[in-house]
Amino acid sequence: MIRALLALLLSVSPAAAETVVAARTIRAQSVITVDDIIINEETTAAAIDAARAIIGMEARVALFVGRPILPGDVGQPAVVERNQIIPLLFEKNGLVISTDGRALGRAGPGEVIRVMNVGSRATVSAMIGNDGAAYVQR
Repeated sequence: MIRALLALLLSVSPAAAETVVAARTIRAQSVITVDDIIINEETTAAAIDAARAIIGMEARVALFVGRPILPGDVGQPAVVERNQIIPLLFEKNGLVISTDGRALGRAGPGEVIRVMNVGSRATVSAMIGNDGAAYVQR
């Protein structure tokens, strides 16, 4: 009985899934459009399997023709550029401290980057908000 059940489980094929691949070479920091990707019928481990999940995202690395697009290859489009002066905010218990900060990296909403306080030159980690401000993490 157990052998028959194991044989049945081993004979079942995995669910069919598709893989999103680059239709052309996409440069890093380019926003991905519908024309940039195609669906490949082959399943590739760890690759993105839904085209709608990456349309409008930004390529973090160069994506080459025919290669599967992995989740780490794309991210939210950047709203903050390196060396840009941005609001640096610290909020706790209703107290808000705001100053100017210099972004030490390029980032999109929800990403954590290093930001230098322009006044004190201290460097802190901050999460970038949808508004482009840096929110100090605790």
